[in-house]
Amino acid sequence: MNQIIFTSIGWLGVALCTVGYLLLSVKMIKAESWTFQAFNIVGGLCLAATAVNSHDIPNAAANLLWMFIGVYALGRQLRSR
Repeated sequence: MNQIIFTSIGWLGVALCTVGYLLLSVKMIKAESWTFQAFNIVGGLCLAATAVNSHDIPNAAANLLWMFIGVYALGRQLRSR
C-alpha cells in the first residue's frame, strides 16, 4: 500500500511539472505567474518525496533544488509587490 501511495505522489509530481511547462510553452501562463511557480513547487516536492522513498538521492536533490528555485522566485515576486 505504501508503494502505491508514493507512486501516485510521483505521478502527480510528473503531471504538475509537465502541465506547468506546457502552459508556459503555449503562453497560457507566464514564468512570473504564481500558478507556474506553484506547479513547480508542489511538483518538485512530490517528485523529491518519491525519490527519497526509493533511495534515489541524486534525483531527490535535483527535485528539491527545482522546488526551492520556485520558492525563491515566488518569494521575490511577493516581496516586489
